[in-house]
Amino acid sequence: MEELVQRIKEDGHVLGEGVLKVDSFVTHQVAPDLMEAIGNRFAEVFAKAGITKVVTIEASGIAPALFAAKKLDVPMIFARKAKSLTMDEELLTTSVYSFTKQVTSQISISRKFLSNEDKVLIIDDFLANGQAAKGLVELCQQAGAEVDGIGIVIEKSFQDGRELLEEMGMRVVSLARIASLKNGAVEFLEGDA
Repeated sequence: MEELVQRIKEDGHVLGEGVLKVDSFVTHQVAPDLMEAIGNRFAEVFAKAGITKVVTIEASGIAPALFAAKKLDVPMIFARKAKSLTMDEELLTTSVYSFTKQVTSQISISRKFLSNEDKVLIIDDFLANGQAAKGLVELCQQAGAEVDGIGIVIEKSFQDGRELLEEMGMRVVSLARIASLKNGAVEFLEGDA
């Protein structure tokens, strides 16, 4: 997705060989027009899949997932990293490790929102080691839902997340694929869509 790649080139900041900071348009401040274009692109790619739910993890995946769900005309569900007082029903729960934050979190979705009748599109902002997406797949599988694909805004292709997810039989569609962050420069691979 050329618009996303261009924005990374202009506003992304390399903080080391493994970290790309995109907080001015994805992970802290959100660029609504760009997120809408990203969500629409995912919706186009998965338009014929019969998706019934779009699933993401809080917080940075919410914007692109919401736009994808809107375009697909289906609900969007986000896994929560902390259980709130109102989450008193039966929960689907798993643990995920965050590469960027260097912390393991319990994520949860209320069982009432996913069932074995659902076909799910998972959306996430980054793919590094694949743990967040793997955790979302596990939550969907606990509900008996079918995961049709995983849409990734930015993939760090030099890490093993894609390989992990593909070994699980998942279809991965990344809009921007980064080959390297060496020497403070972002090098790209061809995106999937």
